Amino acid sequence: MSTFNDRERAQEAKYALDQETQFKVQNRRNKLLGLWAADLMGMTGDDAEAYAKTVVLSDLEEVGEEDVFRKIRSDFDTAGVDRTDARIREQMAELTPVAREQVLKDIKG
Repeated sequence: MSTFNDRERAQEAKYALDQETQFKVQNRRNKLLGLWAADLMGMTGDDAEAYAKTVVLSDLEEVGEEDVFRKIRSDFDTAGVDRTDARIREQMAELTPVAREQVLKDIKG
């Protein structure tokens, strides 16, 4: 029975680690997306970093990434940035593997 319990604990630990990693990847992707959007809106330096943080925080509003998309879409509309919804979603998709690579590199040290 001990082997079964050990295996179950190992699976639970792996699941928790996978969930934590996914959370970090989403946050990193959102930060990268925020920096991309900030650049298109003419922000640099501390302003760009601060904006990227607002994008990361916007993901806490609801489950999924629609809250992040809506924030970027709204901010682009306000700033007069001409990007289609498809392009914003494409950028989100392109940044996900980049974020995953960065997070995994950070974890490995």
